[in-house]
Amino acid sequence: MQIAVHYDKVHPPRRIDVAEASARAVVALLAAPEAAPGGAWHEAVEYWRDGRIRKLVRRARGRRWEEIQELPGVTVAQAGPAGWGSAEARALVPGPVRPLPPALAKTQVEGTHFPHGDELPPPPAAITAAVAKAPDAGRGITLTSASVSEQALVTVEVTPLEEMTSGKLCAQVAHAAQLAWESPRLPADLRRRWAAQGYRVRVAFPSAQPWRTRKRPVSVVDAGFTELDGPTETTRAFW
Repeated sequence: MQIAVHYDKVHPPRRIDVAEASARAVVALLAAPEAAPGGAWHEAVEYWRDGRIRKLVRRARGRRWEEIQELPGVTVAQAGPAGWGSAEARALVPGPVRPLPPALAKTQVEGTHFPHGDELPPPPAAITAAVAKAPDAGRGITLTSASVSEQALVTVEVTPLEEMTSGKLCAQVAHAAQLAWESPRLPADLRRRWAAQGYRVRVAFPSAQPWRTRKRPVSVVDAGFTELDGPTETTRAFW
């Protein structure tokens, strides 16, 4: 499954907001009527779910982002704190890695980074330059790396023991949200309420001690083919 994230250099979103939007887009695609038996996406989705589930995050901006909206999938947008750009992610119906649709083939995978949100001036250069000229320009930017999805019914925790790029983070958070949605332990009533929320998730970054001692109903172990060295538990989900 390819996940495209909107990369705006001038008005960037925070990485946590992009990760949450990516997770919501993936779950919304899997829950869509088109992915159900008889739907146009069902065969492709089931073929992907029956194998080794892989997600690849690509960044796109400008015309490329607009072109990707024409490919079958689901786009989710959500706002961050004051002063930050809106996070936008589109989960695309799973398909072969090659050949890629031209719109996707022109996007980038490596080195996808979004600002954490807790430092001023944050990247990109446009914001840095504005604050350098007028320090008061930074007053409209809320500095926090924490989630603003306080009312989310599902929480995804990220390991404090590993470093990940923004793209890798998006894929791992989305995988945890998918497994939560697929879990038979997720109560039916909560599933309905989660759907009514647009599958909102809250991403949290626990410290090492609770990460080592707490157990959650969903755990994601990355195989270690990209970025991470060997099988590594990356995310957990609970509700």
